[in-house]
Amino acid sequence: MEKDDLAATAKPSLGQRLSQSNFIVWCRTHKLIAIPIAVMIALLPLLGLLALRNRHHANAQWTSPIVYPSPEAYHVGNWTTALDKARIMVANMTFEEMNNVTIGISDPSTGCVGVSGGVPRLGFPGFCLQDAGQGVRDTDGVNAYASGISVGASWNATMAYERAQFLGAEFKRKGVNVALGPVVGPIGRIATDGRTWEGFGADPYLNGILAANTITGLQESVIASVKHFVANEQETNRNPIASTNTASTSANLDDSTMHELYLWPFQDAVAAGVGCVMCSYNRINGTYACENSKTQNGLLKGELNFQGFIVSDWVAQHSGIPSADGGLDMAMPTSSFWDQNQLAQAAGGDLNKTRLIDMATRIVSTWYHFGQDSPDFPAMGVGMAPDITLPHEYVDAKDPASRSSLLQQAIEGHVLVKNVNNALPLQNPRTISIFGYDAAPYAIVNPTPAFPILWTQNWQGLNYSQDNVVQIASNQPVTNAPDVYHGTLIVGGGSGSNVPAYLSSPLEAITSRAYDNGTAIWSDTSSTNPSVVRSSDTCLVFINAFASEVWDRPGLTNADSDALVMNVASKCNNTIVVIHNAGIRIVDAWVDHPNVTAVLFAHLPGQDAGRAVAQILYGDVSPSGRLPYTVAHNESDYGDLLGPCLADNSTSPQCDFSEGVNIDYRAFLARNVTPRYEFGYGLTYASFEYSDLQVNVNCTSTDQAATGAAPVYTNGTTQNGNDSSIIVGGPAALFESVGSITASITNTGAVNASEVAQLYLLIPNGNVTSSNLSIVNTRTLRGFQKVLIAPNETAQVEFPLRRKDVSRWDVMKQAWVVPAGKFEVRVGKSVLDTPLVGSFTL
Repeated sequence: MEKDDLAATAKPSLGQRLSQSNFIVWCRTHKLIAIPIAVMIALLPLLGLLALRNRHHANAQWTSPIVYPSPEAYHVGNWTTALDKARIMVANMTFEEMNNVTIGISDPSTGCVGVSGGVPRLGFPGFCLQDAGQGVRDTDGVNAYASGISVGASWNATMAYERAQFLGAEFKRKGVNVALGPVVGPIGRIATDGRTWEGFGADPYLNGILAANTITGLQESVIASVKHFVANEQETNRNPIASTNTASTSANLDDSTMHELYLWPFQDAVAAGVGCVMCSYNRINGTYACENSKTQNGLLKGELNFQGFIVSDWVAQHSGIPSADGGLDMAMPTSSFWDQNQLAQAAGGDLNKTRLIDMATRIVSTWYHFGQDSPDFPAMGVGMAPDITLPHEYVDAKDPASRSSLLQQAIEGHVLVKNVNNALPLQNPRTISIFGYDAAPYAIVNPTPAFPILWTQNWQGLNYSQDNVVQIASNQPVTNAPDVYHGTLIVGGGSGSNVPAYLSSPLEAITSRAYDNGTAIWSDTSSTNPSVVRSSDTCLVFINAFASEVWDRPGLTNADSDALVMNVASKCNNTIVVIHNAGIRIVDAWVDHPNVTAVLFAHLPGQDAGRAVAQILYGDVSPSGRLPYTVAHNESDYGDLLGPCLADNSTSPQCDFSEGVNIDYRAFLARNVTPRYEFGYGLTYASFEYSDLQVNVNCTSTDQAATGAAPVYTNGTTQNGNDSSIIVGGPAALFESVGSITASITNTGAVNASEVAQLYLLIPNGNVTSSNLSIVNTRTLRGFQKVLIAPNETAQVEFPLRRKDVSRWDVMKQAWVVPAGKFEVRVGKSVLDTPLVGSFTL
């Protein structure tokens, strides 16, 4: 590459507003180079396959035990009828047809991101699988919903369910069988992870509750695929690097941490009836996730008694027979390991034929279980054109009834963290000045035929270096990655992105309100040091923090964005900052400036971004969101959990999760580090008082029992079918009620507002044998309730407790046990603001 060409792709200053990114210009100029690179990026992990032929082993300290055979589906819960139908169909299949059901195939007639093989002669068409958890990606006629991080910030389980109902219906109208979401992994181990915005927050309980409600809503229409299983906590080195024969990073973690943190939300997902689980790219204790028999056979299909099917992440399959024996049921998007009838040929030899039969049975029974054999179910991918820039039938999947829900999702994901002297809501301002690159849409909200991946991944508004392009195409760690989006940010990047039916920007929405109110508007969305009309009553500054699949964020601040805020604040004594953030954003560079009067974390609100923030700014509704993560003063406050584990020239990268369960707020508690804004924090336009804590827990300690609850996977085989106490999700006793904790909340303010009451328990160690005993024991979230309260009114909140919520994992008994001892109870507004304190002893 010539120096002039490299210069053409250098990152411009944030203030240089371009009609299109330098990257697009370069691609159009160098098509002979750009097109092959586009193919490489589109296929992303495929280049790593060459590195997979050699097996890679972890350090001796971390090994994943072999757990064979893979448990077979059986009659349990409400799966009985579907399983019987599937057994009849599969019994009539040849081994070759069973093999075909387990693999992805190329189908150029549809825009489905994955298509599985079918058996037409028996009436099984296969599946259309499609991204993602925020909306139907890479098509038209759909909505862009609030992202997972906004749902997490809402702390509203009812809204999560309603959102999923509308979202699932759109997938179905587009002919999708399997919606690839929700995300509960990554959970947020590291602060700079590129994909935490797809999930709900840095806590297993919060993720579990919101994921369960999301799955219930989605599966009224389609099959949900919860992902990424498991301990998938960084993008850096997520895939093998062919050029250096480097394996994916191995997430090395102990048994207690696995159960009490990373497996926890997946258990709630399985208990909610999820039909599909997607295995992840990373290795777990040395073994790739999609062939890891301990996690897939032992934990998911064994302990959790999962009855659906496991699908690989795209090109996350790394072996043939070992991945089948390890529990993988379907390989996507194609499979060089299974696509030549290798499973059929091995059946009865290297592969037990019952394993192949069970793979096909699990897939077909899931199809039956969710009623997709109905003649009313749309044809596969009927609304998913392979290229929407070419003539195609427009299938409008949007439901007009979803409009109010879309706006509510956007509103409730906003978190007000500063509001000095009631700067908000706005009080009839005569003049408003609006600044920042995030205030207006990016210049292009349209597919780019020459380089469509920029649109499909929501990468159009980014500025790349040429080094970034090469790194992305070859699975290398991305250095100096893009960290801002040059337009209103409504969703993150990668396969989890979505497509807006329209985009309501802050500038457009506030200008509309100004017209109604007779307010004058000044704006500059390009400069980092704009002039300010000194008669401005209010200055609004819009910035963002971008994150994407494929790379981890380069940091938690952006110098140009911080300079913009400081420059405006130095000239305007009422500066309000709004951040559309795809994760944690540190604000200490300017948040204490006396002229910065209010700060909103707006997260990723979807297509109603502008309309939502306008309603909050003008006081139509009080902000009600709470942080689902911890905002520190400095990046160093996160310690070893700031960024990803690096390969450090190793061809077998290792990442030891030595912190155990202490991530995010538990890490801050354990190290006694005070954050800027703690987990669960958020302000409203009202004020609340807490009172009348009542603890009503009826449970018996089980940590002295000889065996505790019986393990559900013993001696290499599952006994679940002979044990009626085991349900889908695991031991039924775990989900039984053991009481509740209640409190009263009074609105002492002047406006209607929603409060998010939160319950934290400090669970004693008791006599539990735990691999986490060496780390500091901290309180953990075990309940939340969002309640709308009128001024001077009092509402009661109740936190129901399951046995699971008061249990710990015993590594010797291999069972959940309720420890003996004193349980500390804290109820309040955040993890650090808990005015009600009590306890109970078991």
